Amino acid sequence: MDTSIKSGHSFTDDKMSRGSPSQDLQPQTPKVAPAMPKGPYQQGKNSTLRYGITDIPRWWECVLLGLQHFLTMLGSTILIPLIIVPAMGGTTNDLAKVINTCFFAGGINTLVQTIVGGRLPIVQGGSFAYITPALAIAGTIQTTMTFESDHDRFLYTMRVFQGGIIGSSFFIIAAGALGFFTVCMRFISPLTIAANISVLGLALYGAGFPSVGACVQLGLVQIVLLLAFSLYMRRLKIFGMPIFAMFPVILAIGITWLYAYIMTVAGVYDDSKPETQQSCTTWASNNGNVLSEASWFRVPYPGQWGAPIFTSTGVFTMLAGAVPVTLESLGDYFASAQLSNAPPPPPDVIGRAVGAEGVCCCISGVLGTTTGSSAYAENVGAIGITGVGSRRVIQTGAGIIIVISVIGKFGALFASIPNAMVAGLFCVMFSLISGVGLSNLQHIDLNSSRNLLILGFGLYMGLSIPDYFSTYTAAHGHGPINTGDQDFNNVMNSIFSTAAAVTLIITLFLDNTVPGGKRERGLHIWEELMASLGGGEWWEDEYMEKIYGWPFGLTPKWRRFKAKCINKMLSFVPARIRNFFSKKDKKEKDVKQPAPQLETAPTLEPIRTASGEEAA
Repeated sequence: MDTSIKSGHSFTDDKMSRGSPSQDLQPQTPKVAPAMPKGPYQQGKNSTLRYGITDIPRWWECVLLGLQHFLTMLGSTILIPLIIVPAMGGTTNDLAKVINTCFFAGGINTLVQTIVGGRLPIVQGGSFAYITPALAIAGTIQTTMTFESDHDRFLYTMRVFQGGIIGSSFFIIAAGALGFFTVCMRFISPLTIAANISVLGLALYGAGFPSVGACVQLGLVQIVLLLAFSLYMRRLKIFGMPIFAMFPVILAIGITWLYAYIMTVAGVYDDSKPETQQSCTTWASNNGNVLSEASWFRVPYPGQWGAPIFTSTGVFTMLAGAVPVTLESLGDYFASAQLSNAPPPPPDVIGRAVGAEGVCCCISGVLGTTTGSSAYAENVGAIGITGVGSRRVIQTGAGIIIVISVIGKFGALFASIPNAMVAGLFCVMFSLISGVGLSNLQHIDLNSSRNLLILGFGLYMGLSIPDYFSTYTAAHGHGPINTGDQDFNNVMNSIFSTAAAVTLIITLFLDNTVPGGKRERGLHIWEELMASLGGGEWWEDEYMEKIYGWPFGLTPKWRRFKAKCINKMLSFVPARIRNFFSKKDKKEKDVKQPAPQLETAPTLEPIRTASGEEAA
C-alpha cells in the first residue's frame, strides 16, 4: 500500500497517527489516489481520551481502571438475579450462587468478545431483555407442574432456562457466521446508527430517576459526585495524576457507599417504610442475608444445576430476548468505537462480534445465569466519562471479576449496594450513551427535512410502541400480537417491546426507501473510509488490523487460508461456469474502478501553408 495513502488516516489518535494533515503527501500522478481529507472522524474525535483501544496502561492502572469498568455493571448483574431467582422458587443460598455465576460468566464472555469477537472494549453481561421471557417460563412451570419443594422447582426451572438460552444462542451464532449482519450493514447509515444508539439510553429512563426518587438523599449524592469528578474536577491532579478524571466511578461509588453505610449504622432509616429501607440502606439491600449465606470459595461449573432441558417453548421464548438484545448491541459496537477514537467497525467485524455474542449466550446457558449475554451500554458510557478505551484494561477487569466470582463473599458483598446508588449511576451513564448517539448526526445533512422526520419519527415511535406493548400486556395478560402460535407471539411481542429494535427497524426501512443523496444520508463517510484503505481490504491496513484483527496477526493468515480453500473448492466447478462468473466479476470491477486517465502530450495544431494546405 502506498505510504501517501497511509498518512491520510483521519481517524487515528495523536499517539498513533502517521503524520499531521499538513504533512500529507500530494499525489504526483493521476494514478495515485489522494489522501483521505479531514473528515468526520477528526471532527467526531473524543478529545478527552487518555488510552485508546491498543494502548496498554501501567499494570496498577489496568487493575484499578478494569475494576472501575466492572463496578458499572454491578447494577444489572445483581438486579437480574434478584428479580428472577425468587420467581423460580430459589432460596437465599441459590441467589448467592447465581450472582457469583453471573460474575464468572461475565468475565469469561468479556474475554471471548475482546479476544476473538469484535475486539472492541466491550463488557459482556446479562440483559434485562431476558427478564420477561424468563418470568413467563417460570410462571408457566409454577402453574402447570408440582414439586416437592420450592428448591426443586428452582432447579427444574433453571435447567429449562439453560436449554432455552443454549438453543436460542445457535440462531445468533448462525446469523453472525452466515453474514446476515454483514449484508445488513451495507444499508445502515449514520442516521440509523445515531437513532439506534440514542434510544439505548433514552429508553432506560425508567431505571434512572424514578428509582433515585425512592431515596433522593442518597441517589442525588451519587449523581452529583459522579458529575463533579468527571466534569468539574477532571483537570485537578494529585501527585501529577488526573485522579478524578481517571477514576470518577470508583471514587463516586466508594464515597456514596460509605455514606450509605454510616447512615444505616446510625439508624437513620430504622423507622422508615420497607421501600425506603430497600433503596437507602446497605442492610436492606442484602436480601435475605445473602452475605452470610454465601460460601467463601466456590467455582461455578457446567452442570451445577443439572443437565439442561431443551424444549421448543423454552428455546423460542428465550429467542424473544436474544433477538432484540442482538439488535441493541449493534449500537453499542459503534458507540464503543467512536468513544475510543477508532474507525467504524467493518461489516464482517460486526458479524464476527454478533457470532461471538451468540457464543457468550451459549456459555451463559451452560453455566446457568438465568439470562443470555449482551454488550453493556453502561460500560460504553464509562469510556466517555473516564477517557479510557483500552482493550487491555477491559481484559484485566474481566480477569479480576473472575477471581472475585470464585470468592463467594465478595460477590454477595456487592449485593449490598442500595438501589438508589445504582439508579444514580444509570442516570449519568445512560445520558452519555444518548449523547454519543446524537453526535453521529454531524455526518448527515441536518438541514434536510427528510432526515429530521426520519430521526424524530424513529426516536418517538421507538419509545411509544414499546410503552403501548408493555401497557397492553399488563392490562390483558398477553401482548397485542396474539395468534394461535405462542412461540411466535413471544418473539414478536418481545421485539416490539424493545426500543432499540423498534427504532432500528423503522429508521432502517425509511432511510433506505425514501430517496436521499449520499452526502445527505451521510453515506460518504464509508466511501472515505474505503478510500483511506486504498481500495483494499480492511485487514490489509496495518492500523485497522491492529484494532480489529485477531491476536498474533491471525486475521491475514486466516483470510489467505480461507481464500485457498475457496479456490480449491472452485476447482471442482466446471471451467465454463467458473469462467462465466470470473468474466462477470471482472466487468463489474472495471465499471466500479475505471482505469485512471494517463496524462498525454498536448495536441499540436497542424502547420498550414499560405495556400491553406496542411504541411507534411
